[in-house]
Amino acid sequence: MFLNRRTPELPTPEQALRGRPVPEFTVPSRHTVLGNPLVGPYPEGLEVADFALGCFWGAERKFWQTEGVWTTLVGYQGGYTENPTYEEACSGLTGHTEAVRVVFDPAVVSYEELLKLFWESHNPTQGFRQGNDVGTQYRSAVYTHSPAQAAAADASREAYQKVLTASGHKEITTEILPADGRPFWPAEAYHQQYLDKNPGGYCGIGGTGVSCPIGVAPVEG
Repeated sequence: MFLNRRTPELPTPEQALRGRPVPEFTVPSRHTVLGNPLVGPYPEGLEVADFALGCFWGAERKFWQTEGVWTTLVGYQGGYTENPTYEEACSGLTGHTEAVRVVFDPAVVSYEELLKLFWESHNPTQGFRQGNDVGTQYRSAVYTHSPAQAAAADASREAYQKVLTASGHKEITTEILPADGRPFWPAEAYHQQYLDKNPGGYCGIGGTGVSCPIGVAPVEG
């Protein structure tokens, strides 16, 4: 993945690249592993969750390997540029994260279980980087689709911070924001399910080794 050597700094809306009204590329119709459509509308009863945890190649694989996940899609979210390209996102001038859209069956896997996977699969204390990947696009984020998701994400961050602090880690830098008003722009076809197409490809995903207590005990006040 792209290694940004500059000091990471988010652009303002005025500084961000303008983008374009329509994408420069098309998205494949189906998931190469799960076989389901990548882009909605999705079947009734399924829910959508959006996560950013570093390089989206490895992040996406974490979620498609999870029982109850119906499809996954990588893209760009949380910034200002319309229909960005990968090169634009890597420039640091779009404000986007590398994000994963996870479409899941809540009867099989809960949103809280997905949050647990999210927290444990990366280091949420590193700011504008994840391991050797440096840049604003690698920041940690959760973009929520309902008040219930927002409450669960906030509670999970509080619970995980307590165990991280006890283990000697720094403050969580993860942004938790509503997905409404922060469009998810699908990434280019070659990024979709990249590690299925390239099993030996780069994966920069790695956690802190600290277990997240979601679903084990309630968050204490």
